[in-house]
Amino acid sequence: MLQRIVTTGLLRNICVLGLTLPFLASATSLVIAGENENSNSPYTIGLWGDLPYSEAQEVGVTRLIEDMNSQKLSFTVHDGDLKAGSNSLCDNALYAKALSYFNSLEAPAAFTPGDNDWTDCDRPSNGAYNSLERLDYERLLFFSTNSSLGQRQLTQEVQREPLCLGFKGAMPCVENRRWTVGRVTYATLNIQGSCNNLCDTAPDPEEYKARNTANIAWMKETFKIAKERGSVAVMLISQGNPGWDKSDPTRAPLRDPKTLVQTDGQPDGFKDFLLALRDEVISFRKPVAYVHGDSHYYRIDKPFLDAQGRRLENFTRVETFGDNQANGTNDVQWIKVTVDPRSREVFSYQPQIVPSNRVAVPAP
Repeated sequence: MLQRIVTTGLLRNICVLGLTLPFLASATSLVIAGENENSNSPYTIGLWGDLPYSEAQEVGVTRLIEDMNSQKLSFTVHDGDLKAGSNSLCDNALYAKALSYFNSLEAPAAFTPGDNDWTDCDRPSNGAYNSLERLDYERLLFFSTNSSLGQRQLTQEVQREPLCLGFKGAMPCVENRRWTVGRVTYATLNIQGSCNNLCDTAPDPEEYKARNTANIAWMKETFKIAKERGSVAVMLISQGNPGWDKSDPTRAPLRDPKTLVQTDGQPDGFKDFLLALRDEVISFRKPVAYVHGDSHYYRIDKPFLDAQGRRLENFTRVETFGDNQANGTNDVQWIKVTVDPRSREVFSYQPQIVPSNRVAVPAP
């Protein structure tokens, strides 16, 4: 079954490559069939990422997808990292396997790239690929139309400008997507770990500069459109954990929570984006969820402060489950989000522990 899905997905993406730019020019935001963009009805979505990192986790991901398929979700989002960061090839087979996972999901499946599947591909242990060539391949395979992946599909808005960089020069950031369902606006952003491509094996400041400019523009436009549409909340999804304060040195960059300046001496690929995001969160006033992976630690908290050190009450950080190679399927889990436009906080979160993926405490 998965092999058939891989073949179908590859043909679909490759055949439409020549039509990509016309599609992007006419991209609109439509909702899932049967759901009203202005509806107040609650619905559920699934969040996951940083998976799979091993053969055992590949088995676990199959079970995770079966679990998501059993719960009649409106859509799912994978927040990047299709494999381990080192000692794992960035060959075409990697992306074909990922495509098979996404297209085995019954609900529309959104995806945003992760550093392990493009910026870190230049590591010798990953095959010493050119990072931008691998990102271009992801753009071809996963983002060549204005539709999501999955057995049911969701039409998405696609960023056309400002331009990002590809292997052969400037090109649209087609991986950045936006859609509105049930009075809530969602957007993905290509924001990465590994200093957002400013450190590691082959840092690329020019690539970072173009993509960071595009990400900030896409984020600002998302809030503008959310206001125009009367959205009651915004959810942003990216891969990288930018770090929010000085409390988490083992999992994220350290930064001054008031100035948002990074304090650990590493290149800072996030400050400008965070400053712009903070302004938009304050201006929007309604609930904002920021979903990311990268640091492999499930948590839901409120780490974002204003310039005076006051917590932004309407902002929630959501980090998905992720790799735990040493313990197999221990963290091959997902988050179910109930979205209720009629409720004050709009989003409520429930970790989903897939019964067959439990390790430390087997399912009863």
